[in-house]
Amino acid sequence: MTGVVSSEKESLRSDWENFWEEKQDVEEVYSNADRILRSLRKVTTLGGARVLEIGAGTGRDSFPVAEAGADVYQLDYSSNSLLILKRLAEARSLATTVVGGDAFQLPFRDNTFDIVFHQGLLEHFRKPFAESLLREHVRVLRAGGLLLVDVPQRYHLYTIAKHILIAINKWFAGWERSFSLGELRDDLTAQGLTPVFAYGEWMYPSFFYRVIREMGKRIGIRLPLKPILIPGLTRLRASVRARLLETALPLHTGISIGVIARKSPSPGQSESSGLH
Repeated sequence: MTGVVSSEKESLRSDWENFWEEKQDVEEVYSNADRILRSLRKVTTLGGARVLEIGAGTGRDSFPVAEAGADVYQLDYSSNSLLILKRLAEARSLATTVVGGDAFQLPFRDNTFDIVFHQGLLEHFRKPFAESLLREHVRVLRAGGLLLVDVPQRYHLYTIAKHILIAINKWFAGWERSFSLGELRDDLTAQGLTPVFAYGEWMYPSFFYRVIREMGKRIGIRLPLKPILIPGLTRLRASVRARLLETALPLHTGISIGVIARKSPSPGQSESSGLH
């Protein structure tokens, strides 16, 4: 990402350098429950595909994609993020390619990747800049390739709390916005893409538990990353949650939503030149 010069609140590079400096202990970073991997597998195969994650952070989304057999590139502009990515790739014996770069000016040629994705990126830019960002990401996609965009879902208690913190300059990322499913689909369609799949995801552990855990840290009480419940009850809840995730409910009630959209072939090209 790159900072945007504005008199309004914004998300700055310094916010992310500070954030990832504090998150060097990646065991304290909540996972995304492999939702990127699960969603991509709904529409394509990953073995041999060339995949780019933009704004990779700790690589929590792209490392599982690499383990599934994809040739993964991880791009971020935070030097602290790049250090984490290189350390984790070595620890996991994964041959990912870690790249420092600007999401608005990707250091790749046109039509390079089968899949491009980002989670937690688009919401940090106001609409004109977000449109420019998406155009650049479409540029590096091959004909028939897939762009996955994962963003905060608007109608959630977390969104209310976030905007309160933004208003008082206490939000860790400086500034961000949220999306409805229709808005996200429209943004991708405006770039000439065809949406092929959408998903929603609930927060686990819950928003309330995470708030309590953060408050506990401030007074020296360290709660586990995930609450310890009765094992049978935990399995039952996980089973119910997994089934409900296959419905439309999380698309409108989850903390995050994602849309996967396909790039149309250029004249004279077929989709076979895109995905493996």
